[in-house]
Amino acid sequence: MGKKLQFTELDQYLFGQGTHYDIYRKLGAHPDTQNRKKGVYFAVWAPNAQAVSVIGEFNGWNNEKNPMKKVGTIGVYETFIPGAKIGQLYKFYITGAHGEELYKADPYANEAELRPGTASRITDITNYKWKDVTWMKNRENFDPDTSAMSIYEVHPGSWMKHPQTEQDEDGFYSYRELAPKLAQYVKKMGYTHVELMGIAEHPFDGSWGYQVTGYYAPTSRYGTPQDFKYLVDYLHRQKIGVILDWVPAHFPKDAHGLVNFDGTAVYEHADPRQGEHPDWGTKIYNYGRPEVKNFLIANALYWVEECHVDGLRVDAVASMLYLDYGKKDGEWVANKFGGNKNLEAIEFFKHLNTVVLGRNHGTVMIAEESTAWPMVTGKAEDDGLGFSLKWNMGWMNDFLEYMKLDPYFRKFNHNKMTFSMTYAYSEKYVLVLSHDEVVHLKCSMLEKMPGELDDKFKNLKAGYTFMFGHPGKKLLFMGQDFGQLREWSEARELDWYLLGEENHQKLQQYVSDLLHLYKKYPALYGSDNDPSAFEWINANDGDRSIFSFIRKSPTGRNNILVVCNFTPVARPDYRVGVPKKKQYKLVLNEQGLLEKGKAFKAEKKNCDNREFSFAYPLEPYGIGVFTY
Repeated sequence: MGKKLQFTELDQYLFGQGTHYDIYRKLGAHPDTQNRKKGVYFAVWAPNAQAVSVIGEFNGWNNEKNPMKKVGTIGVYETFIPGAKIGQLYKFYITGAHGEELYKADPYANEAELRPGTASRITDITNYKWKDVTWMKNRENFDPDTSAMSIYEVHPGSWMKHPQTEQDEDGFYSYRELAPKLAQYVKKMGYTHVELMGIAEHPFDGSWGYQVTGYYAPTSRYGTPQDFKYLVDYLHRQKIGVILDWVPAHFPKDAHGLVNFDGTAVYEHADPRQGEHPDWGTKIYNYGRPEVKNFLIANALYWVEECHVDGLRVDAVASMLYLDYGKKDGEWVANKFGGNKNLEAIEFFKHLNTVVLGRNHGTVMIAEESTAWPMVTGKAEDDGLGFSLKWNMGWMNDFLEYMKLDPYFRKFNHNKMTFSMTYAYSEKYVLVLSHDEVVHLKCSMLEKMPGELDDKFKNLKAGYTFMFGHPGKKLLFMGQDFGQLREWSEARELDWYLLGEENHQKLQQYVSDLLHLYKKYPALYGSDNDPSAFEWINANDGDRSIFSFIRKSPTGRNNILVVCNFTPVARPDYRVGVPKKKQYKLVLNEQGLLEKGKAFKAEKKNCDNREFSFAYPLEPYGIGVFTY
């Protein structure tokens, strides 16, 4: 006799409390043996259904063959189907609250049919043999506050493609094909983490995975759940961390999805003023309902604990925190205090982050939050939201506004580059240049830059250097590191052929140099949240559009001095003030990393309100990174 899977009273109690953290082991479809018969146990939550049955390849999609039994009062239905097998497709046939006939994919399915199909697929999530023991052990000691994090944001379906043919219209690399190729690239470049977009199952390629129908199913576009685990496993064995985009803010209205699941609003708010995103045409989760909260929190744990993912980047946090986000008067409902804060979403985040990070030391929860909401990365017990890190959208907007300007006009906008330091310590930040910045006619990073093509490359190098010197973790979207010319499109691979041209090759090498420099010197990452570890040498040299600043290392050894020139004017007589009478060794200039960097000796000459200084010939768009 196998152990009999069934939804017990304890399961019902915990699920009703919103604290059944491995609910995905009970709800969904699970291969099992009952009364000596092999088959599959199915369970689904449909609180207001009149009846539910399982239909699938094992019963000829017959609505009447496999009715499910209601367990207790919480509204879970279960059944065991002997003879049902791994790999077979299924759905739930639900007679809704008002007699509607609904054909629903399984919200807890671990695999889905390849689009345009919408059925769920039976799979076994317990049979993958992990080989990343060392990584998982070391992960427990990873501290994002003091560790290097440079993230490569990747959309797997368009990073690289096979030639598209009639037999293979999409040309997708499978998870298993992607693993060695991606690992090799990431290691060569020097990134520490990849962030994968669009992994949870979604019906429409053009949503890039931000409109999810299968929260517990890695998309079948690139293979099976085992194949996905192999990708994570492989990256871990190459010492590369894996972050996933995660979308608890909203879900699409596809008929087979969560919307109106049992003929009533189960996952979403019934009131359209609370349950609809007018801008996105999607539904908003009801964060006050324990079973819905449980669905989402257990989902985060599923990716982290079951799939060994090292962190989640939580999409559209601001849209969850504000009840009036993207809405006009009359389109939203105030909270009980008459305000626009979503109190249930706030509670949800505190619960989510406390549980995920508390159970999985060394993982990260990253908020994409676009407003000045306080304490996003503050501790939950201090009334913060409990995230590890927050995307710095303010920095990104100011930085791009500045970089787009003709160098002549930069002097009037000097503060765009210095302003971020006035709030740099209010949260724990990631500096991001993400996919959002290179779509919808916003131009690729290279094309944003002013001037002729040569100037564009020089501008970008200077910009990236400033970014890597500035406090905060780093994120670059794929293609930005070699100067992709066209905007990103999910339908085609990156323009890798550009690497046949010297300019693009040199930019790629330069970004790789920056990434390796960043990892090598703790001054650039070890004290990101310590205000005393950053110092402007000159934040006010607007007339020449030159920025100079210092990053101090946690040990006091190998501190870093950064100088960036944002005009095409050479400054052969450039003098920079320094804190000590020491040798300053040049480790990186606009050509890249230097094997034998020249040392500059500080002399007793007043400059930048400092007693000591040295002269350094600054090229047009010149860069100087020194250690001392």
